[in-house]
Amino acid sequence: MDAERILDDLNPEQRCAAEAVRGPVCILAGAGSGKTTTITRRIANQVATHTFAPTQILAVTFTDKAAGELRARLAALGAPGVTARTFHSAALAQLRHFAPDRIGRILASKALLLRQIGNTLPGAYRFRPAGDLATEVEWAKNRRLTLETYRAALAEAEHDPPIPPDLMARVFREYERRKAAADLVDFEDILALAIDLYDEDEWALGTFRERYRAFTVDEYQDVNLLQQTLLDRWLGPSDELCAVGDDYQSIYSFTGATPEYLLALPRRFPQATVVRLEENYRSSPEVLELTNRLVPRLGGAEKVLRATRPSGPPPELHGFSGPDEETAFLAERVRALAEEGVPLEEMAVLFRTNARSADFEATLHAAGIPFQGASLLAREGARGLLKRLRGASGPAEKVVRRVAQELGWVPYPPEGLGEREQTRQSDLARIVAVAEGLDDVSELETELERLFGSGAARGVHLLTLHRAKGLEFDAVFLPRLEAGELPIRQAKSEAAVSEERRLLYVGMTRARRHLALTWAGRPSRFLAELGAETAPSREHRRLREEDLPPVGRALKAWRLERARADAVPAYVVFDDRTLEEIVRRAPASTSELAAVPGIGPARLERYGAEVLAVLSAA
Repeated sequence: MDAERILDDLNPEQRCAAEAVRGPVCILAGAGSGKTTTITRRIANQVATHTFAPTQILAVTFTDKAAGELRARLAALGAPGVTARTFHSAALAQLRHFAPDRIGRILASKALLLRQIGNTLPGAYRFRPAGDLATEVEWAKNRRLTLETYRAALAEAEHDPPIPPDLMARVFREYERRKAAADLVDFEDILALAIDLYDEDEWALGTFRERYRAFTVDEYQDVNLLQQTLLDRWLGPSDELCAVGDDYQSIYSFTGATPEYLLALPRRFPQATVVRLEENYRSSPEVLELTNRLVPRLGGAEKVLRATRPSGPPPELHGFSGPDEETAFLAERVRALAEEGVPLEEMAVLFRTNARSADFEATLHAAGIPFQGASLLAREGARGLLKRLRGASGPAEKVVRRVAQELGWVPYPPEGLGEREQTRQSDLARIVAVAEGLDDVSELETELERLFGSGAARGVHLLTLHRAKGLEFDAVFLPRLEAGELPIRQAKSEAAVSEERRLLYVGMTRARRHLALTWAGRPSRFLAELGAETAPSREHRRLREEDLPPVGRALKAWRLERARADAVPAYVVFDDRTLEEIVRRAPASTSELAAVPGIGPARLERYGAEVLAVLSAA
């Protein structure tokens, strides 16, 4: 394909980046600004202009999926033969080519080995999720810390490990010992071994640099010290680097990632071409107007997104008196959008941690709305507890509470727990609460399945904010925007709070057209930064007894009794607004009740006769 066709249909900023076929180039790409289009066109242009042969270009991504997409797009642009790999895949290929004897067996996951080591820890620590221990090991290795430097680095970085530092250091040491004894290497070892190879073997280094002359690194804001060190070896004295990223979406500091390498690139290479991509092809002007209010506090390289899509509805920002009212609103809005034609799989509920997902699983399950992406019953806490309870009998609450405590559950967990342990503790507490309403423990699994189900292949997406990065949806809900939730309670330093703000930015920029921000507790500080009015409006505050006439109090009492009998939240029977409308209209017949907004055929059939009886008696 000729160069002009490759550059066709690019906006001026994208075209500027694609025409800069020699490095260094720094592309600061805002959310939804077409960064993949830009870098694939630039690489294709490098090939079309004979600046580099396809085999001389190495494009680095962070996922195999992204690497595959790059290869497919480049082939369609007439540039097959370009190598596109993740850092780990590229390093592994180089080790196998230059020094296969340096590689042991690759450890597919740290979890099993760390679970075995974790089982040797004292007391409740032995039940901490292996995933939290693995995250901590990766935190250390991505910073190139050793067993000798790890403890000192914790204090310097003001970083709290998931278990006490002395125990974590013991786990780290034993992990490295067992790995070496079994001739295993993990993903971080692959990068470290490649660095050692090039430091020790000048021939291998020279051969590599002769082969690859130009480098493109996607998602450069997510690079950590270990990856940057390997990239420095690849580059050497060359400046043929194109780095693309968005420091506003730097949300992985727990892996050691930092946006500083992206932001420092123009200082490292004063002759660099710097391009800002700010035209947004994803979100409506209304979504972007709200999102851009965060920009003055995001720091870094300023990028103010400009809309190219048609106008849409204004974002909704609502405070509620309690979580039941908030989740009822969410279910109502999902239903309303579905009736307007928005597919369920084009909606997403995004939250800070997995510990929160069960709230929305229960809400959607009770409302009969399919969901995907999360399931309490599939997570570690529930699986471990149900496995221990298999075949058990006896008083449900007593048995479940005892086994949960044996697994390390504590009613009031201490601060500083890792995210997976927070989720496990929350899930165990929720299951203990469910058991309180049962007679025999043998009923528990059936009741949990009824309340939470297992999700669906299609339906509303339930995702953490981290997992939502890179995705987009027609409608996005951001609930629980409260102090202690976002920013999360563990965010003590200003740097940590700044990353929490970037998480909110990432969540908001996932929305194409519909966006709702809600809270039920003390409002997040970020809401003030958005200019939100955080006092609950009358429309969304809890229905209070003193606000109701006698017939309203009778209806509310009936709703509570019926909800308990059906083992569902009260709003699943009728939400407050529907209840108020019934009181206002005072229907005397089935046809009059059917005309009340929020009733619907199913509720009319299930509750109609009872409601009319309550109204008549009152």
